[in-house]
Amino acid sequence: MQAIHPIGIFDSGYGGLTVFKAIKEKLPQYDYIYVGDNARAPYGNRSFETVHEYTWECTRWLLQQGCPLVILACNTASAKALRTIQQKDLPALFPDRRVLGVIRPTAEVAGDMTVTKKIGVLGTKGTIQSNSYPIEIHKFHPEIEVVQQACPMWVHLIENNEHNTPEAEFFIQKHIRSLLEQSSEIDTALLACTHYPIIEDKIRKYLPPHIKIVSQGSIIADSLTDYLHRHPEIESKLTQNGGMGFFTTDDPADFNEHASIFFGQEVTSEHLNLE
Repeated sequence: MQAIHPIGIFDSGYGGLTVFKAIKEKLPQYDYIYVGDNARAPYGNRSFETVHEYTWECTRWLLQQGCPLVILACNTASAKALRTIQQKDLPALFPDRRVLGVIRPTAEVAGDMTVTKKIGVLGTKGTIQSNSYPIEIHKFHPEIEVVQQACPMWVHLIENNEHNTPEAEFFIQKHIRSLLEQSSEIDTALLACTHYPIIEDKIRKYLPPHIKIVSQGSIIADSLTDYLHRHPEIESKLTQNGGMGFFTTDDPADFNEHASIFFGQEVTSEHLNLE
């Protein structure tokens, strides 16, 4: 059989499926493998060292499956693990492979999002504490002011299918109020967690109507398309059979049930044992 060289997509749980969905719609021809580390999710409150350890374990597995390119479709992993993976892990073990994150592509297009030059960022505690978004956005758009708000409960509620409860409404309203109290000039709310599109309707409910909500799926899909055009040495290694594989470190039946909501179609996964 012909060897498969897919694009690997990693997330701490289900959220990266919102990015995968956009990528698959934009670039349906390639083969893909998705890994959700659901058994150890969420990552948002974990240390830099732990996030790197978990992210590298899953990324290394994807690389061992023959992926020339892996996308960290997780903002926390991109904030806390990507740089070490790119600078230390890959050169030592997989020097001809590439691992990309979701923060830099989002920062690059931040200037197209806002008129008032005030962007609000909603993310996990880990992403916000890393300060990655203000740093990266300032590199490309020094005139933009970034206001951040950690939303530590949101991923937990989404991962446990409790995002339609009154408790979820309380925390969504609470954190959006805290964001708006920091600046009255915000005209753009960036969902800096790939889980958050699942609750976009609830986020919209508590934001003033003039504030635009930006999620990352289409941004990452466009960025990946551009990257492959600019890097034919990577693109040429990718196989194009339109195949998809899904793996979870937790229970596949549970993953399949939740994943279909994020991915927009039925998902059949396999258990991944990293031991």
